[in-house]
Amino acid sequence: MYLKKIKIGNVELDNNLILAPMAGVTNLPFRIICEKFNPGMVCTEMASAKAMLHNDEKTKRLLNIEGEKRPISFQIFGSDEESMSYASKFISDTADIIDINMGCPAPKVVKNGDGSKLLTDLERAKNIMETVIKNSKVPVTLKIRKGWDLNNIVAVEISKIAEEVGISAITIHGRTRSEFYSGTADWNIIKRVKENVSIPVIGNGDVVDEESAYRMFEETGVDAIMIGRGACGNPWILKHIAHYLKTGEKLPSPKNDEKLKIIKEHIELAVEEKGEIAIKELRKHIAWYTKNLKNSSEFRNSINTIESKEKLIKKLDEYFKSL
Repeated sequence: MYLKKIKIGNVELDNNLILAPMAGVTNLPFRIICEKFNPGMVCTEMASAKAMLHNDEKTKRLLNIEGEKRPISFQIFGSDEESMSYASKFISDTADIIDINMGCPAPKVVKNGDGSKLLTDLERAKNIMETVIKNSKVPVTLKIRKGWDLNNIVAVEISKIAEEVGISAITIHGRTRSEFYSGTADWNIIKRVKENVSIPVIGNGDVVDEESAYRMFEETGVDAIMIGRGACGNPWILKHIAHYLKTGEKLPSPKNDEKLKIIKEHIELAVEEKGEIAIKELRKHIAWYTKNLKNSSEFRNSINTIESKEKLIKKLDEYFKSL
């Protein structure tokens, strides 16, 4: 009943489960891993429009989608029209959808007026949306939080503006900027946004398993859900939620040998893309994959100094054999 195809502008998604953009997490290797479990769409890590304007190589690498399944949404952030205009033109040759980030709470982002800081200046937010839409060849979506803080809840207001100017879908995370990721997400504000606009609304925040995914649809009426931290170390969540929404039954948790296989594939993809420097970045992913396994904290400590693929895989084999 809740699992279905969804159209965002002229882009049709096979299903309405979307992998959230997460800085430092949803890079190319992790997206490819998640795509094995058939999300309707994945999103890149957010990329700075200003850095694109200045031809920054590191930012360009964030936009590498080689070997990926489509559709892919490219998320950009910025608060000045020149760079957002340039970035929109630059990526709309490659992206299926462009997503504007007005939700990121990170201090280094908001101090420049970007991300969730735009929720405090709706006139500027509107200008940014209009600029991106005007310069993009593909549908443009918007990702927001419920507001800056509890005295500044603007989700419904900005969603109405977004629909007016031609935004194709809205994702709302049910927390304010001041809450960061603490407490529980307010799904009622997501419901209110859904009731006030006619474009697709994507609910985000605290979807961590099959039951919470079902409840998000049930309680808010959203058209789609976006899964973020729930997919860290658990890309299977996408397949499991889809199965549950279709059948009402839960699939068994992945066995350890399947976990190990996916971890090794993730390592191969990361090293192929970046070389062995990727091993350091993979530590957090391996910590997530092995969370709640026997002696996992000792194992994580033991890999924190490893910098070679060969040693890491050897250590993983030994650890999983001990389970």
